[in-house]
Amino acid sequence: MSIGSIILNFFSPILEFIAPIVPGEIFPYFFTMELFQRALLASLLVTFVAGFLGRFLMIRNLSLIGDGLAHVSFGGIAVGIVLGSAGPLWFALIFSIVAAVSIYEMQAREILTGDAAIAIFLTGMLALGLVVLRIWGGGIQADIEGYLFGNLLLIDEESFDIICFISIIALFLLNVLKSALLVTSVDPLAARVQGIPVRPLGLIFSIITASVVVSMVQVVGTLLVTALLVTPAATAHLVGTSFRSTLIWTQFFGFMSVILGLYFSAELETGSGSMIALVAALIFVLVAIVQQLARNVISPSDNVN
Repeated sequence: MSIGSIILNFFSPILEFIAPIVPGEIFPYFFTMELFQRALLASLLVTFVAGFLGRFLMIRNLSLIGDGLAHVSFGGIAVGIVLGSAGPLWFALIFSIVAAVSIYEMQAREILTGDAAIAIFLTGMLALGLVVLRIWGGGIQADIEGYLFGNLLLIDEESFDIICFISIIALFLLNVLKSALLVTSVDPLAARVQGIPVRPLGLIFSIITASVVVSMVQVVGTLLVTALLVTPAATAHLVGTSFRSTLIWTQFFGFMSVILGLYFSAELETGSGSMIALVAALIFVLVAIVQQLARNVISPSDNVN
């Protein structure tokens, strides 16, 4: 039995128990039908992992690397589909890992800045995907649109297995390496002085990031990965007072974005990826406004006549 089947069999009874109290006409199907249960569990799983990873990316000032690697993964997906592969996510995973390691090495060896390397791989691999599709693509625009903007119906058993495997391994590594990653993110020089292997940790972190980005592609699409990878973490940064509290808030805002996004996309018949991204952005704006209003109330202007 595959890892995806084990997770689905474990959570399926729980989802079916919750289904009667779930609002909406279409959204309850995410709790009763296997195809939609798989999509819901995949969405929640990648959101949980993205919450941990996104916080480290913000500390390292690498918020846009997720967007860059997502575009790289599109190139791999396009090549995989054109070659007739049943699992284009494997091509996306290989392309993204190679790109992530190359970006890190270029930055570490001071060949290019991180932003420049990301930009080159982003545009280059996106262009490769578009050229491949233009020349050999044929009539596969529907599948490509699903990978660009997210399509939960693309999550079949094999894809679900890949997502579960990547998520579990990423969570394990991020928890084991959490302290070392935090130190190397805040002060790499001090980490080297303490004997922490900064470069190997950086390479491992790059591979984890690439893998997690690929696992998110079918949920929110290559063009909207940042919505789950960065936006909830940025929202949590507004209200969190410590690293631990910020992680908790990141998970809260991430799950809220996914659940509300899936609900509205199902009931309004819109794309799941775009609705999740919109909800995440609206939550950020709302939290920012409320925080600013609270500050004005607690610390009013000191102007005195």
